[in-house]
Amino acid sequence: MPPTKATAKAEETGLKILDSALTLFRQEGFDIATMRDIAEKAGVATGAAYYYYPSKDAIVLDFYQRACAEMQPKIEAALEHASTLETRLRELIRVKLAHFAPNRGVLRALLRNGADPKHPLSPFSRETKEIREVDIAWFRKILVDCGTRIPRDLEPHLPGVLWFFQMGVIFFWVIDESPNESRTMRLLELATKSVATLIKVSALPLMRPVRKSALQLIEVVK
Repeated sequence: MPPTKATAKAEETGLKILDSALTLFRQEGFDIATMRDIAEKAGVATGAAYYYYPSKDAIVLDFYQRACAEMQPKIEAALEHASTLETRLRELIRVKLAHFAPNRGVLRALLRNGADPKHPLSPFSRETKEIREVDIAWFRKILVDCGTRIPRDLEPHLPGVLWFFQMGVIFFWVIDESPNESRTMRLLELATKSVATLIKVSALPLMRPVRKSALQLIEVVK
């Protein structure tokens, strides 16, 4: 992230470096683009680029952090009139897709790193934990007064499960080659309906054994 207490000029320079990096990641791939390339595209000295960002990883982490902050009011607005669990879940994920749409190529360039939970740029890494927790908190919020009874034993685990569900949708969207990502939009519609229905059904007494097995699976993979 650009130095703290940055002047307006410094913030402008930092954003120019960030935008240049994202452009190169989209065009050339994350691994191929170098800090020297990024500095040259931004019109700054290589040393200046390193002053703002010590590495390409730092650039991407700043991109993630900025995106997280920028999406907060968008999510709040999208959920304002969403009353059902299905609608809330769909709107929450839809905001993410819309926000990242201009940089879908960047996310595609980062797929290989994202698959490794030990890589600092992975959504599952220690370095991205703070962002992940902010995200999971929204899934916790959408369960409150959603019109669906959430089983008490499932409730503490469900936000994390829904977050994993979201990551699956985002992964599909990143690699979706259909016109206007129409397959993703259809997937989002059908999958959120299915998930909301499964959660509703899970509260039935006869589903207790199934729910117990599901909770055991969650314990294994979390």
